[in-house]
Amino acid sequence: MEMSKLTSKHQATVPAEIRAALGLKAGDAIQWEVAEDGAARVRKARPIDWAWMKLSEDSFAEDWLSPEDEDAWRDL
Repeated sequence: MEMSKLTSKHQATVPAEIRAALGLKAGDAIQWEVAEDGAARVRKARPIDWAWMKLSEDSFAEDWLSPEDEDAWRDL
């Protein structure tokens, strides 16, 4: 099991063994998923993941960026 420590900016180094196993290099994006039991899973993000995220951002931006929405969702 590999471990790393969070910095004061909540950043962590991905250990070399994990980078190699996932085929990660500088500039790659990673995707996080948290299960109901609190376990976290990380994987290399694929281009399709970025396309969906961009599509989602564009559609949510129109519906969810009012000051009222910001107030309602701020503490969640």
